[in-house]
Amino acid sequence: MRIERRKAARVVLLDPDDRILLMHGFEPDDPQNTWWFTPGGGLEGDETREAAALRELVEETGITDVELGPLLWRRMCSFPFDGRRWEQDEWYFLARTKQTATDTSGQTGLERRSVVGLRWWTSDELSVARETVYPTRLAELLRTLLDEGPPSAPLVLDPEIA
Repeated sequence: MRIERRKAARVVLLDPDDRILLMHGFEPDDPQNTWWFTPGGGLEGDETREAAALRELVEETGITDVELGPLLWRRMCSFPFDGRRWEQDEWYFLARTKQTATDTSGQTGLERRSVVGLRWWTSDELSVARETVYPTRLAELLRTLLDEGPPSAPLVLDPEIA
């Protein structure tokens, strides 16, 4: 299996009601294996993590009216997907928006083959979800973010290997 190493930028996007937008994805060859995750993806060329976060957000969700906030968390993860093993250095940025309507027409071919939808989640809904969510501590991290605000320095999350 080919290994793809990449730097990634992800977005913890909150609406005016403090709901978080998550994408519902699946392995293209195994649509029964699903999970929820934050919008975002790999950097292109010499783009910054912030630029990648905003570009990916537009491509994946159609949301353009965004105020990008601070870097919240960093995480190393490794997982199989679409016939490759991905090793990612992910940075999670806080962002706020008033725009809750989404448009997935800008998604890539792979995203169209592996994303079944988007959903706004409340913190309470996320805390009782029985579905797989990445990062795995997202419910706890979101609750802390809403209760205490962004950390003074980015938190380094435990690595996740699938």
